[in-house]
Amino acid sequence: MIAIVDYGGGNLRSVFRAVCAANARQTQPDEVLLVSDPEQLRRADRVIFPGQGAMPDCMASLERSGLAAALREAMRERPFFGICVGQQMLFDRSEEGDTPGLGIFPGQVIRFSAARGAVSPDGRALKVPHMGWNQVAFCRPHPVLSGLPDQAQAQWFYFVHSFHAAPAREDDVLGVSEYGGRFACAVARDNLIATQFHPEKSAAAGQQLLVNFCQWKPS
Repeated sequence: MIAIVDYGGGNLRSVFRAVCAANARQTQPDEVLLVSDPEQLRRADRVIFPGQGAMPDCMASLERSGLAAALREAMRERPFFGICVGQQMLFDRSEEGDTPGLGIFPGQVIRFSAARGAVSPDGRALKVPHMGWNQVAFCRPHPVLSGLPDQAQAQWFYFVHSFHAAPAREDDVLGVSEYGGRFACAVARDNLIATQFHPEKSAAAGQQLLVNFCQWKPS
């Protein structure tokens, strides 16, 4: 069973539709469920953790529902995909409300700002949130990237966010993008992968990532 975590927020319906379409391309499709019960989440074979909205609200909902503990258990050994705020919540802490995260990846989540270089070539502050299509350059091969037209070339993915992760470990970074400066937009380690961009809104390239995730068997 593929569990899409439902903690009362997030872009669930579009993620659900995209994952169902990706899963249907498998030789032996799995069941895809929206899951809000911690015990049901513990029984999942794969976990997708979408997020949208404010991180303080998302983390409060996870803790209140008991899903935070179940998520930590699932992430120890099962294939796991975090999306957008679902990626940000994997880090130690966010500047958004000075919110502690799940602490899976060391590092902070910070806001785009002119003081940190989020400016256009003529020196004007860039719009926040960062919204729209941006190129992503992947730093290394990964099974979930298999089948992209050319992994050596930057791919286009869709973003909507005001904050981004600043990983403490460079070897956790899987992909980077540019918005007034370079920032990490995908991370991966062992059985975990997470992206700041939305694969469910990213046309063929995003769908390919979901297809690959549905059959990924981390060693």
